[in-house]
Amino acid sequence: MTVSIIIAVKNWQSNLEECITYCRRLDFPDFEILVLPDEHPGQVYNPQEDSRVRLIPTGAVNPAAKRDAALKTARGQILAFLDDDAYPLKDWLSRAVNNFTDDDVAAVGGPAVTPPQDSLMCQASGMVYSSPLVSSKFVYRYIPGKRREVDDYPSCNFLVRKAVMAQLGGFNTEFWPGEDTKLCLDITKKLGLKIIYDPSVLVYHHRRPLFLGHLKQIANYALHRGYFVKVFPQTSRRPGYFVPTVFLFCVVFGAALSFFVSALRPVYLFGLSLYLVIVFIYGLSKGPRFVLPVSLGIITTHFTYGLFFLKGLLAKKLLNK
Repeated sequence: MTVSIIIAVKNWQSNLEECITYCRRLDFPDFEILVLPDEHPGQVYNPQEDSRVRLIPTGAVNPAAKRDAALKTARGQILAFLDDDAYPLKDWLSRAVNNFTDDDVAAVGGPAVTPPQDSLMCQASGMVYSSPLVSSKFVYRYIPGKRREVDDYPSCNFLVRKAVMAQLGGFNTEFWPGEDTKLCLDITKKLGLKIIYDPSVLVYHHRRPLFLGHLKQIANYALHRGYFVKVFPQTSRRPGYFVPTVFLFCVVFGAALSFFVSALRPVYLFGLSLYLVIVFIYGLSKGPRFVLPVSLGIITTHFTYGLFFLKGLLAKKLLNK
């Protein structure tokens, strides 16, 4: 079986070089690496260095469109989508492919773990993502959990049969992020096939640092998830996605109400204090260096997600990016 590793990227940079280096070390017998930058990097890349690496310039299009462009030339029966700021373990492909012995398995995903060598603020961002206070039951996406069947999984570490992608016509390039949600929905609901989460199919994924980069990413995720509640309710209209917005309303309107109704003030202050204590205890559990960034990261993530989820919920249409 041949696997095509597909890496969508804007331009050639150090994270991409790291990703390709680790991919070239994989212990799998037959694979190719398709890199899809906006433009050819010129002298930076030597095409004679490894014949398994191919560059396919796409112009300035979103990652979903880049991945669709790769489908036309990929020779693998399995397509392995990997973000340019992620890198795999040596046995990544061999462990992933083992899951495809079941003909009903259309796709496989694995955890994207924050690298231990990342900066403090990037590690703190990863700790926020992997916190049950932020990701709830989806923490297995960021730290290894139990093997399970899933119906929605991010494409930063995602392998799918090429025949399935062809049957579905590729990604829905109207959305980014969120193209993976639509793809997973089509796999599980339209085709009735399985997506397997395997904790051993592990990659390391660099995080955006707290606070600005992290929160911009959170805002984009929340905006699309809020919009998807209306267009893809099967996997997006779930209570957990509404919690940050409900929390935001409780904080804002609770403060206003307790100002005018003094009897409610102790209840409001107790609830808010309890929340802050729980967040602080979680931050403290990560060590003294991480107490402040992780605690503030969780709080700002809750508020950012809550606000932009509401914005997406109210949006008539999202512009393609």
